[in-house]
Amino acid sequence: MKNSIVSLYLFVVSLNFSCAQQAENQVNTPSGVPFIEELFIDGMAIPWGMAFLPDGSMLVTEKSGDLIHFKDGKKTKVSNVPAVYDRGQGGLMDLELHPDYANNGWLYISYASSDGDEKGGNTAIMRAKLKDNSLVGNQLLYKASPNTTKGQHFGSRIQFDNDGYLYFSIGERGERDINPQDITKDGGKIYRLYDDGRIPEDNPFVSTDGAKTAIYSYGHRNPQGLAKNPLTGAIWDNEHGPRGGDEINIIKKGANYGWPVITYGLNYSGTPITDKTEMKGMEQPIHYWVPSIAPSGMAFITSDKYDGYTGSLLVGSLAFQYLERLELDGNKVVRREKLLPDIGRVRNVKQGPDGLIYVAVEGKGIYKLVPKV
Repeated sequence: MKNSIVSLYLFVVSLNFSCAQQAENQVNTPSGVPFIEELFIDGMAIPWGMAFLPDGSMLVTEKSGDLIHFKDGKKTKVSNVPAVYDRGQGGLMDLELHPDYANNGWLYISYASSDGDEKGGNTAIMRAKLKDNSLVGNQLLYKASPNTTKGQHFGSRIQFDNDGYLYFSIGERGERDINPQDITKDGGKIYRLYDDGRIPEDNPFVSTDGAKTAIYSYGHRNPQGLAKNPLTGAIWDNEHGPRGGDEINIIKKGANYGWPVITYGLNYSGTPITDKTEMKGMEQPIHYWVPSIAPSGMAFITSDKYDGYTGSLLVGSLAFQYLERLELDGNKVVRREKLLPDIGRVRNVKQGPDGLIYVAVEGKGIYKLVPKV
């Protein structure tokens, strides 16, 4: 009886937090937008990663394992792509070009891999070069372990910072009570490497016995958005909460982001995970969503192509099937706006080198947002 009363109390506390957040941070639907959406690449199932090549063509990953080269209006499958563990949320995931791609040609890919002694798979990071629509010089840079047959929380996004360090995310693989708070284990972390896969000497846990020395921050759940703030150079992530409690965080060296010790979310059953939303030594998100929008890719907008959008942060919503625009005042979200309502599950969003916004939608393809004249 006592446990039932405690559980009810914690549920009410969590519900009050949810209602307060929702009331003070409503998402707005604008009466008009400064663009027209145009289907740029059609016929894609789950387009996950996007990269724009210097020649004006585009690479797109399909979660099932295909890497598509879109050039001159035609889609071509790239060969010699690594075999992927296509299960649940895992498969062929993100793409990122090296900052000096024009000179060195390195392309970075995250994917779920079954390599290893255990059954199942886990997230891997590789790099390769593109030649005649084939990957060449493939190099594995990191492979999380152990493998598991669980299908959830692979992460995984890739982002370079201003100093050329490679960041990537791996979710906690459905082991919330084991992985995210333990720096000797992979999962629930943001990692940092040199571009060739070496461990930076100033990573926060290089001198900690037993630690995974590629770890840069920990206590994450399932980060599926990673972007560099163009004004500050800081790396931002967004990550899935459970039922409520999706977050945006600014990634700091050695920082603990709290999952599952602190959270603004509930179990999917509606029962509390914890009675704590904050704790000393654990970072607070700069923004959280209640209810969950299921955030995916995100992008800072530096372009002046869209009236009023410069400086905004765009985040895809898988659950509610729209694109969210967040107006920022420094590191604070001051307004939310719903774009492309009911377009479908938005998996990714990027600003292209032409200054236009490109949106990946499951079951449809890549949309280009063409500014109104």
